[in-house]
Amino acid sequence: MKPYLRLFDFSQKVDYKIEILAGLTVAMTMIPESLSFAILAGFPPLSGLYAAFIMGLVASVFGGRPGLISGGAGATVIVLIALMQSHGIEYVFAAVALAGVLQIMVGLFKLGKFIRLVPQPVMFGFVNGLAIVIFMAQLEQFQTVTNGEATWLTGYPLYIMAGLVTLTIAIVFLWPRLSKTIPPSLVAIIIVSLLVFALHIETKTVKDIASVSGGFPPFHIPSIPVSWDTFQIIFPYALIMAGVGLTEGLLTLNLVDEITGTKGSGNRECVAQGSANILNGFFTGMGGCPMIAQTLVNLSAGARARLSGIVAALTILIIILVGAPVIERVPMAALTGVMIMVAIGTFEWTSFKIINKMPRQDVFVMALVAVVTVWLHNLALAVLIGVIISALVFAWDSAIRIRARKYMDENGVKHYEIYGPLFFGSATTFTEKFDVLNDPDEVIIDFKDSRVADMSGIEALNKLTERYQKVNKKLHLMHLSEDCRQLLKNAEGVIVVNIVEDPTYHVAADR
Repeated sequence: MKPYLRLFDFSQKVDYKIEILAGLTVAMTMIPESLSFAILAGFPPLSGLYAAFIMGLVASVFGGRPGLISGGAGATVIVLIALMQSHGIEYVFAAVALAGVLQIMVGLFKLGKFIRLVPQPVMFGFVNGLAIVIFMAQLEQFQTVTNGEATWLTGYPLYIMAGLVTLTIAIVFLWPRLSKTIPPSLVAIIIVSLLVFALHIETKTVKDIASVSGGFPPFHIPSIPVSWDTFQIIFPYALIMAGVGLTEGLLTLNLVDEITGTKGSGNRECVAQGSANILNGFFTGMGGCPMIAQTLVNLSAGARARLSGIVAALTILIIILVGAPVIERVPMAALTGVMIMVAIGTFEWTSFKIINKMPRQDVFVMALVAVVTVWLHNLALAVLIGVIISALVFAWDSAIRIRARKYMDENGVKHYEIYGPLFFGSATTFTEKFDVLNDPDEVIIDFKDSRVADMSGIEALNKLTERYQKVNKKLHLMHLSEDCRQLLKNAEGVIVVNIVEDPTYHVAADR
């Protein structure tokens, strides 16, 4: 019996030191990001940390694959800003919980497999755009707020910030040459923090963003009217949040699969993500999804098991409860330097090497997805646009590739051997290849190297059959799949189908 309820694979070799240190590093990078996005959206700062703890713990234990880090991500929070401004935080919590329900439904109905429809150029554009977004987000740390307006640092504060960031980047880059036992990101954070503390250097710290001190996430039922009107208000936001979270999550899962050479479960990740967001809605968390930046920090530190994500989540909870005074003194320059290195590592530099070898339409799709990701910060929309354009390009290429080989046999029967798919895009071209009036009394169309893909193709065959029938000519369709033959209602009594050689096609499904 398959062990569905097994949470951990104890046969997997786990390096506990690497996993624990990686988890600590991830927690250090997740705290300021969760706080920043919570403040940006107008949420209570602690709701960002609660989301990081809840998402991180639930997804690490029950998620679709080890090594994937989830938390209070900006991609999902941005969706809820308008709801927060119009109806308040209680409606946000309700929308987060509803989004969780929708995500669980996607997982239960095994719809996560549709992420396989995302082409590689879209993945390249998505990852490159995200790397640019991560880098640009760090530039905000070189700004200060004066009289409610953000202005760039100048003079001594700028030199200090730039120097500490440069030092952090240098440590992250050089440390692996000295030792690989401790993650370089964690070493950089510790060294820069000690340097700032010892020399009394004045620079921005985590405390300048928000306080991270608090208690255990409190159970709280969203205080909203239970009515159809309320549902109509929160459902659009919940739907978009669920879509954004699943898109980013499943793409991140695929990315981890490529990096580690292993296979995760997209449907299981959907269920885990949805469960975590339901808990967020009832424990005052702002919601979230898998986070690519923190996942890459985790993988670059050498983590490959679930333990690092659990350690990161528990570390955040401990910091909220007792460790806030220490973490609040960590300089933002150290965290900024770490995230800049993450952005550099995230970028698919190999895409530049193969750009001259890629079809022009793939280069266009890759660039477009990257631009939309950077411009709108909407990862789901960028991927959707990329998939749609790729599908249209594929449809056009397939449409112009349909062709027919024609010949007469010794019995005077004309044969049309069809190559290429028959679908909405190629139906017109397919019909134009037949000379109904000048063909002999008996015609055979062989679909051995073709496939009728949709109703447009079926209708094209129906009309073609009727044209031959009107001039009292007999049409035979060979090697046509069973599902298509059942739809050829208008051709009964005219079409002769070779049942023995007809294939039966099955749609690929998860086993």
